[in-house]
Amino acid sequence: MTFGEQPAYLRVAGDLRQKIVDGQLPPHTRLPSQARIRQEYGVSDTVALEARKVLMAEGLVEGRSGSGTYVRERPVPRRISRSGYRPTGGATPFRQEQADGEGRGTWESSSEQSEASVAVAERLDIEPGERVMCTRYLYRESGEAMMLSTSWEPLAVTGRTPVMLPEEGPVGGMGVVERMRAIDVIVDNVTEEVGARPGLAEELLVLGGVPGHVVLVIQRTFYASGRPVETADVVIPADRYRVAYHLPVK
Repeated sequence: MTFGEQPAYLRVAGDLRQKIVDGQLPPHTRLPSQARIRQEYGVSDTVALEARKVLMAEGLVEGRSGSGTYVRERPVPRRISRSGYRPTGGATPFRQEQADGEGRGTWESSSEQSEASVAVAERLDIEPGERVMCTRYLYRESGEAMMLSTSWEPLAVTGRTPVMLPEEGPVGGMGVVERMRAIDVIVDNVTEEVGARPGLAEELLVLGGVPGHVVLVIQRTFYASGRPVETADVVIPADRYRVAYHLPVK
């Protein structure tokens, strides 16, 4: 087999990947052994090993102790819909994060005061070290962990008000827009930046991923008259979900 200019281990990995995608190596099938790969492709043990590492890093195969390496079940991606419009009249954080009207789910959260890091302070246009309310959410769909969210709100805006704790008080759990409106702060803009990175170990532990899995990270910020009043990082498993945006035409 001629491998051309591409490194041999990538060409071997690419050929095996295609067999997985095409169904020639269906889920739960044992991947060819290192010796078999070496023989079939005419490569060294090192190349065969590196090719297997590539497939493992991509989440296509998994090692089973004492048994070998097997093709993983590939989940059918589900859609998480997001929109610049927020529902009114009792919108929940889950509805805020999942704007699809058919979405169903539950969440759990915890809040604590902390000092703004340099990165958070820049996003909130405050000084590093200023006090913020940090709230962490875990969202579930049909009992399965599907999304993490960490939000920060400057206590200079919400401190000593009934909405200081996002999940408590008269409008607890109703979402940023409604909560801010309750203290006469009118949210009029929201921005979202979407990126991807390898999931952190603690994220993947909760979301059910394996080391090397990629997550989507949505960096969201709410504004009131140009002033940031909340910013959040939303973390979603990239292999199980797709993010769909509904953008209004003006």
